[in-house]
Amino acid sequence: MYRSHTCGELNAAHINSEVTLAGWVQKSRDKGFMNWVDLRDRYGITQLIFDESRTDKAVFDLSKTLGREYVIQVTGTVIERESKNAGMTTGDIEILVSKLSVLNGSFTPPFTIEDDTDGGEDIRMKYRYIDIRRNPVKNSLLFRHKVAMEVRKYLSAQDFCEVETPYLIKSTPEGARDFVVPSRMNEGQFYALPQSPQTFKQLLMVGGMDKYFQIVKCFRDEDLRADRQPEFTQIDCEMAFVEQEDILNTFEGLTRHLLKEIKGIEVEKFPRMTYDHAMKTYGNDKPDIRFGMEFGELNAVAQHKDFQVFNAAELVVGIAVPGAGELTRKEIDGLIDWIKRPQIGASGMVYVKCNTDGTYKSSVDKFYDQADLAQWAKITGANSGDMILVLSGNADKTRTQLSALRMEMATRLGLRNPAEFAPLWVVDFPLLEFDEESGRYHAMHHPFTSPKPEDMHLLETDPGKVRANAYDMVLNGNEIGGGSIRIHDKATQQLMFNYLGFTPEEAKNQFGFLMDAFQFGAPPHGGLAFGLDRLVAILGGQETIRDFIAFPKNNSGRDVMIDAPSVIDDKQLKELHIKLNLL
Repeated sequence: MYRSHTCGELNAAHINSEVTLAGWVQKSRDKGFMNWVDLRDRYGITQLIFDESRTDKAVFDLSKTLGREYVIQVTGTVIERESKNAGMTTGDIEILVSKLSVLNGSFTPPFTIEDDTDGGEDIRMKYRYIDIRRNPVKNSLLFRHKVAMEVRKYLSAQDFCEVETPYLIKSTPEGARDFVVPSRMNEGQFYALPQSPQTFKQLLMVGGMDKYFQIVKCFRDEDLRADRQPEFTQIDCEMAFVEQEDILNTFEGLTRHLLKEIKGIEVEKFPRMTYDHAMKTYGNDKPDIRFGMEFGELNAVAQHKDFQVFNAAELVVGIAVPGAGELTRKEIDGLIDWIKRPQIGASGMVYVKCNTDGTYKSSVDKFYDQADLAQWAKITGANSGDMILVLSGNADKTRTQLSALRMEMATRLGLRNPAEFAPLWVVDFPLLEFDEESGRYHAMHHPFTSPKPEDMHLLETDPGKVRANAYDMVLNGNEIGGGSIRIHDKATQQLMFNYLGFTPEEAKNQFGFLMDAFQFGAPPHGGLAFGLDRLVAILGGQETIRDFIAFPKNNSGRDVMIDAPSVIDDKQLKELHIKLNLL
């Protein structure tokens, strides 16, 4: 064996035992007649000692040649450490080495293998296999494993069966762009990598599997950001003979289980909020409810004076920022510059300071008196010492801008505590949304989502008002999962395709297999998919998913470690019947 123990398990109970360890050299300290080496593996660090008076000369001399990240094997005796280190699990002991083998040398790594490394993000991604040796990355991957295991444990106990679905499937026009794979044996034809296993899990319900889940890779060719990668992992689930309430209860249970087992937190309350209320009150459909600052609509009390900016606006809306009444003019000007950035796009901001003496001081005192401003404070819920921030303009854009400002102020005020967890269901989404560019409706979730039964009659007269039998789970201002009750009969599915602009021929070509299956006794069914990467990151106290993925892509969708994507040679292109037009 290369080792009898790991580098994290030895303690005072092992004193006088002979052990064999293997791992990487973290660092060494050469004092001439004495040499100490910290040996590291996944489990921890153990200090080795090479003593000129007690260690064989050849072994002692070899120890002085060890560089950082050398892979070595040692055999020796566990002895009590003179200078104990309470910060290490092995801090009471050290190993007096009698045998030393260098299993592999190492170049000096391009950054230090420490919790706080000196390596920048780009260099660490290029040498990701070295970065994984660092505790923050290693522990994030172990944390992800723990979450996945708890998911499997919970769902298996609820009689879910894990079933693998294909990775080489058919490209469909809805949703994000597909990654496509050319077929060598079928000239001119392509597979697509799945954006989700949606149709396959529905077919499993037709097949009678009743409860399905899969922790599965999915692929979307879309722009990237901190919480998005071209390939990502879903906890994909589907259930037969269920209504919306059954699904919400099942996955509240899963979320409670994860919070309790992973974080030791009991969460009983899963509030439910309609999409319309979320948009009106928070400006987005994934509100962070760990703090207040709910929107107050001010049209009725702000559009009766000569301030034309408000009078011309579709919406005047504000938030009360707790304790921000002490902000300086310079800080306020900085906020105004922040919301004017292209990423936010606001044209300006009005503010009102709620003074501790009960008076108000605003940037529009020329137009509004104290009684007016008191009304603003009442509607936004502002108290003494707070500051009211007001935006105006097009309703949808203004809500989006104020939502971004709300989150920014919460971040600056330390209100987004990563150790606090506030789950939320958002329900009653619109079934369809109108796209001005294409001039037609698109499915807000996907074309297999069932309308609310009570709204079916609106499909003919007012399709934009039809609500979907759909739901999202939100955690700390992030959508971590979403799903719906599915359409399970051919006639309704065909009707949906019609409203989405599919001709009967297009619908049959793209989804004929699913509509055919619906004619063979498809049960009522529905499901939900969690984004595992995002869920793990939030449970781990982060909102960036990259360190919870073993080998992530950068913001350009490149794997800089293996240099992918890359050019393939002409022989492969010819086999795939592909000709590149480089003109």
